[in-house]
Amino acid sequence: MHKPTFKRPDVRIGHQETVYHGFYQVLKLKLQHRLFKGGWSKELQRELVVRLPAVAVLMYDAKTDQVVLIEQFRVGGMAHENGPWQLEMVAGMIDTQETSEQVAVRECKEESGAVIAQRDLELVCKYLVTPGGSNESLAIYCAPVDASQIAGIHGLPTEGEDIKVQVINRPDLWHMLEQGQLTNAATIIATQWLQIHYPRLQGQWRS
Repeated sequence: MHKPTFKRPDVRIGHQETVYHGFYQVLKLKLQHRLFKGGWSKELQRELVVRLPAVAVLMYDAKTDQVVLIEQFRVGGMAHENGPWQLEMVAGMIDTQETSEQVAVRECKEESGAVIAQRDLELVCKYLVTPGGSNESLAIYCAPVDASQIAGIHGLPTEGEDIKVQVINRPDLWHMLEQGQLTNAATIIATQWLQIHYPRLQGQWRS
């Protein structure tokens, strides 16, 4: 198993200041880090976007072989050829004292109306979203649902959310991935994971 050559103590931060504080926070850092050949790097200036950790949930109906996703506006997609409305998983930031599993359950209810049990959540993976410039991390879970009971438009008006439920056959979702129609990393990762694990999930969740 690979182990990182260096850890956090192998970075020296000489200066740090907050240059923006809004929905996100942006830090300007001056730092040095150890080099593979020995010694330390020259002083580097980096901007770091600071975000809260987040959770996403892939809702899967093993009986009908369908996936429940949501569609909503994303400002970062405005320059994309297919536009800023993204097909993605239910997701939310951990901005309270809740656990990631508790946030997963709450977000499913708020963004799709789905009621899931915390005990049924299966961890898919945890990863750093864009470590080149942000500390954002995402935990992806998979949860069993009855897709026939999930529909409509959801979201919290106080947060400006306008979210539409989309139920998609798993083979169709895989075809969309192969055709390059999925455009956010979390949904691509979860779809690839499901393509590997759906036979096992069907054996576990069909009863």
